[in-house]
Amino acid sequence: MPEEPQSAAGDARPGDDRRPSRLLQTLFFWLLVRPVVLVGLGLNVRHRERLPRRGPAILVANHNSHLDAVVLMTLFPTRLLPRLRPVAAADYFLSSRPLAWFSQRVMGILPVDRGGGAGRRDPLAGASAALARGDVVILFPEGTRGEPERIAAFKTGVGHLARRHPGVPVVPVLLHGLGKSLPRGAFVPVPFFCDVFVGEPLPGGDEPRALVAALGERMSALAAEGRFPDWD
Repeated sequence: MPEEPQSAAGDARPGDDRRPSRLLQTLFFWLLVRPVVLVGLGLNVRHRERLPRRGPAILVANHNSHLDAVVLMTLFPTRLLPRLRPVAAADYFLSSRPLAWFSQRVMGILPVDRGGGAGRRDPLAGASAALARGDVVILFPEGTRGEPERIAAFKTGVGHLARRHPGVPVVPVLLHGLGKSLPRGAFVPVPFFCDVFVGEPLPGGDEPRALVAALGERMSALAAEGRFPDWD
């Protein structure tokens, strides 16, 4: 499908939806991301068959590293790359023109305003519109990167988004090891064996807090399945 008209990436605002460039995205993932993730990290994926084969869908994962989004995106075939839309903080990813251009034209992020206050845009508008178009929205409900291999409480935003789209599956994914490979504050990833556990999808449309509680239970079950030792 043709791309929508683009304005300068540096002028992007929270809630704006700039479609990624298929060519730039494909080159970036095939020439850089896939070799680093699939060879350098030694990625082990369990239950890959539970991943959605098409959108719309909501992918929910824990968040410890800047590698989290790109690792999740490598799990899908190249043809789906333009349909994969990670939700990311506008105050970070739109903080400069170069970063805003890369984030939106290559990564295809959906920027969201993490700040509160009256009069701000609906923080779920971009993700909701992406689901209506048939995209796969990638969410990190903890809200920010946490300590390596420690899952913080999920915020209810994912529950409110799922309630707006009751027919859309919500797929939990547990990431393990990426917080050691590229933790907060680091800029160069180090080789580290990483695991990805894909959980059974949950139906959308439930009461937000009930859905978040169910997601927490699924994540705990995936962690128990991995039998991960405590980090030193």
